[in-house]
Amino acid sequence: MFEQTFKNIDDILFKDAGCSNELDYVEQTSWILFLKYLNDLEKDRKTKAELVGKEYEFLIDRQYRWDVWAAPKTKDGKLDNNKALTGDDLKDFVDLKLIPYLKKFKASASSPDTLEYRIGEIFHELKNKIQSGYTLRGVIDLVDQLRFQSSVEKHEMSHLYEDKIKNMGNAGRNGGEYYTPRPLIKTIVKVVAPQLGKTVYDGAVGSAGFLCEAFEYLKEHHKNRSTSQDKVLQTKTFYGKEKKSLAYIIGTMNMILHGVEAPNIIHTNTLTENLVDVQEKDRYDVVLANPPFGGKERAEVQQNFPIKTGETASLFLQHFIKIMKAGGRGGIVIKNTFLSNMDNASVSLRKHLIETCNLHTVLDLPGGTFQGAGVKTVVLFFEKGIATRKIWYYSLSLDRNLGKTNPLNENDLAEFVKLQETKKGSDNSWSVKIADVDKTTFDLSVKNPNKKEEKQLREPQEILDEMKALDEESAEILNSIMEIL
Repeated sequence: MFEQTFKNIDDILFKDAGCSNELDYVEQTSWILFLKYLNDLEKDRKTKAELVGKEYEFLIDRQYRWDVWAAPKTKDGKLDNNKALTGDDLKDFVDLKLIPYLKKFKASASSPDTLEYRIGEIFHELKNKIQSGYTLRGVIDLVDQLRFQSSVEKHEMSHLYEDKIKNMGNAGRNGGEYYTPRPLIKTIVKVVAPQLGKTVYDGAVGSAGFLCEAFEYLKEHHKNRSTSQDKVLQTKTFYGKEKKSLAYIIGTMNMILHGVEAPNIIHTNTLTENLVDVQEKDRYDVVLANPPFGGKERAEVQQNFPIKTGETASLFLQHFIKIMKAGGRGGIVIKNTFLSNMDNASVSLRKHLIETCNLHTVLDLPGGTFQGAGVKTVVLFFEKGIATRKIWYYSLSLDRNLGKTNPLNENDLAEFVKLQETKKGSDNSWSVKIADVDKTTFDLSVKNPNKKEEKQLREPQEILDEMKALDEESAEILNSIMEIL
């Protein structure tokens, strides 16, 4: 039922002049879903309060509640067409009254970690793009059929929402910008193994895949948690920052659908924070992230970092090392050329990483891992506070080319997870002592000593994907230059 409802919503939005692609479909579906979720949440809270003889005070004023403006019902539970707004009346109410009302929650909330603040933050960042009030009525009627009141319903809804994010990523310029393959995220979370009571952070949160999977991991490993532990899990465990408005909205909604009622995600450009200003209270125990790569930051942003570079991913890596607590653990996806680039910034950053952290594992991923992005990536696993002595490498070798019809799955990574526990050698894994690394270049590139180098012809699609990625990277650089000029 849920899957067909989502498909029907997309079909309706496709016909609206204000929505032109999958990105718009997800954004517009998200805010309407969020309001329906709020309505069901408040109903649940009211019922629980009544069971213990208490009166529940609604967050949303009566005239702005879903049951009043969006889906008023007759006594037999059907839509009351005499009260339900539609056409221009509905669009004017949403644009001129509802959204301005919800924006005010940000200023009136008691603190940033409340649901009220999240409501205000979300509606500060979006606008209703649906141009026809009749289209909007059609979407609302479909969303009204969805239920968020059981864990099974929420679980199914979260999976469907993930699929929409995946499709949105494929529709964007870079699939990896919005969607990191969930099998890879789950594997990274397993290896880093966050613990209940420790904080988890992603400074390039995107659609919040890392935080959602870390939440699922902790729930699974602490099924018998106490009420106080559950409160910690809900409110004082997961933290994120996101620069782009659309990703911020989607990341927040994704966490809500996974069961985190008031996600601690801030809409901000992480890289504008000066590392000199980071204090102990600002640090986190675990960092999980896939920061954007290929972008170029302006000179004034680079001044916030001790190692000056325009490469976005290198700036993020400096940020992650700095913001991690002593003894903290990280799992970071980064372009594989970071391990071997010979520019001064890359060499300095590799030196800084291995001198301040124990870079114990490097997972080398095959091309095609990120659909729509032809570049190759690695995952860096490290602990802060002890210098690196030995790095264990694992090169993921598959007997197929990855792509839309053959995506990465958890079985592909099973051997890596098993061998990583003991750091054993195999055809695909080996260790390198830091003492044997060239101290002038700190070249950490992946070179499997167990396999002979074979010259293989690449698949045409892989070459095309890489050309596309390089074109986009060039465009980013040109845009940055134009902004500076």
